[in-house]
Amino acid sequence: MNKTWVLVVVAGIFEVMWVAGLKHADSVLTWTLTAIAIFISFAVLIYAGKKLPTSTVYAVFVGLGTAGTVISEMLFFGEPFRLSKLALIAVLLAGIIGLKLVTPDQPKEDEARREGRAS
Repeated sequence: MNKTWVLVVVAGIFEVMWVAGLKHADSVLTWTLTAIAIFISFAVLIYAGKKLPTSTVYAVFVGLGTAGTVISEMLFFGEPFRLSKLALIAVLLAGIIGLKLVTPDQPKEDEARREGRAS
């Protein structure tokens, strides 16, 4: 896993924070932190999308955000634990891992340079 994929995970973590913030923010400070999390999440996502295949980056970002939001709601905000939710999150994460495994780690720029040399 290269640093750009790590940034996709970071963007997903910030997505979980801003989604929770949208539901639970109740002061100027928490709304400000929510806005900052939105900005960081999308800025990092856009950067990663320029370096890796955009469709896979977005799918991983949304999947991690979805799984993280469901889990954080259960851990921190009193949403009831349900085995069915955990099983579906496991299926979702298996799909995300599968997408990551079939997507090259090489950033688009490196791939373009390799193709240029091969021609």
